[in-house]
Amino acid sequence: MKVAKDSVVRFDYVLKNDGGDVIDSSDGEPLAYIHGHGQIVPGLERAMGGKAAGDRFDVRIAPADGYGERDDDAIFKIPRSRLPKDLSPKVGQELASRTPDGGVMRFRLVEVTEESVTADANHPLAGESLNFSVSVVEVRSATTEELEHGHAHGAGWAH
Repeated sequence: MKVAKDSVVRFDYVLKNDGGDVIDSSDGEPLAYIHGHGQIVPGLERAMGGKAAGDRFDVRIAPADGYGERDDDAIFKIPRSRLPKDLSPKVGQELASRTPDGGVMRFRLVEVTEESVTADANHPLAGESLNFSVSVVEVRSATTEELEHGHAHGAGWAH
């Protein structure tokens, strides 16, 4: 079976930056997703289309088709007085806050001073090209229940 919309795909991968450094990998635990539902970065999902179990390939994903371009407007200062009193902010710390519309904004602290912290809501890989080495482990049709739940089920699959 070939990867197509509504197929469940399990794949192993190694992700490297343009410098050749390994950023992430499946590390022997294949990742499972439902194809065509935006569960992996768009460029990788497009590259997976038409592949079958046993296929191996390398693909370079541009930032726009990965985690997006860096957005300077997503970097902002927060006065220390607005932080929880029991928080000891540190560079690299990941936090979340409610937005006025009730959503959740996640961000990392990139600078800490006596008066404020600087937060970056960009994805850590925003602006980076993604170099994937992929091995497709298994492809099958998603069940009705999986499509309703929005994730793969069963032995050896995400649950």
